Amino acid sequence: MSRISTIFATLKTQHKAALIPFITAGDPDPQLTVPILHALAASGADIIEMGVPFSDPMADGPTIQRASERALRHGVGLKDVLAMVAEFRTTNNTTPIVLMGYANPIERMGYAAFATQAAAAGVDGVLTVDIPPEECTGVADALAAHNIDMIFLLSPTTPESRISVVAQRASGFVYYVSLKGVTGSANLDLVEVASHIPVIRERCGLPVGVGFGIRDGATAHSIAQFADAVVIGSRIVQEIENSPREQVINNLSAFVRSIRAAMDAQ
Repeated sequence: MSRISTIFATLKTQHKAALIPFITAGDPDPQLTVPILHALAASGADIIEMGVPFSDPMADGPTIQRASERALRHGVGLKDVLAMVAEFRTTNNTTPIVLMGYANPIERMGYAAFATQAAAAGVDGVLTVDIPPEECTGVADALAAHNIDMIFLLSPTTPESRISVVAQRASGFVYYVSLKGVTGSANLDLVEVASHIPVIRERCGLPVGVGFGIRDGATAHSIAQFADAVVIGSRIVQEIENSPREQVINNLSAFVRSIRAAMDAQ
């Protein structure tokens, strides 16, 4: 079993949902990324999603766009991100790492080379926003050859027929975008979100993670009652953006612990 599958299987026996925080690699600077990864894992993160900085994002809201801009100013690229994962793996071989990004950097490296280097670094999953399942054969096959999960997004507007298409190519888990809009958007309707999860599960046998618009413990707790994972991105990145550099680790750790405690509360 992959690290991702192992985590979900373990949490299922404990009747818990996974907590998946998101950070952008290289934000606020490259020297802090690996310490942040370790702090997230120590504070209750079950899986960590790490954004590959990109200049022209489609799904990222202003907060994560600014994080990419900060990382890009430090010259952080895909090879640097893989090096960060490899450094993290020298002392943590259990917490899954999912890379989230866009097709261009991967295509520039080449699918086979990317999959080989990602596996060597210790990457567990890849989510590329702009590679749909209908066009993913090259990268999906390359990743599968190295036991790296290909993760896809589903949204409130995804028809049931397309959920089945995603199910044929996805592995690890599927990521349900809880609202129409970009990361960090507001107006999250928990009742509507909950109504979509059984439909997804009926057509896709993978765990379902829910993200976009989750900003506090109360919302995370509610989503943990019906989803297999809670993904928090913009609120985490906002904590990095608003914290003095010397306080980033402590502030992130405290926030993630508070979310984990809220998710586990009866």
